[in-house]
Amino acid sequence: MTNQKAIRAKVTGRVQGVGYRYTAAHTARQLGLAGWVRNAPDGSVETRAQGDEDAVERFIAFLWRGPISAEVRSVDVTPVEPDPSPTGFAIRS
Repeated sequence: MTNQKAIRAKVTGRVQGVGYRYTAAHTARQLGLAGWVRNAPDGSVETRAQGDEDAVERFIAFLWRGPISAEVRSVDVTPVEPDPSPTGFAIRS
């Protein structure tokens, strides 16, 4: 069995209104991750992702880049316990 990893992350900068959530969800799905992404009231984007450790690390690398029109200032990543129940990767409002 592969090593499972789960994270929560808060991304700040110009990350709302630039397709960040959609691109993050697409990337997470391509990597086979489960979780969600949403816009936060403070203008940041929050996400929770879990899956294979290498895939999660690749997702974190994406979070720093974002879509072409984003300007990422910071990515605050917090490890969390994996949850066996989530499947798929959702965009939350």
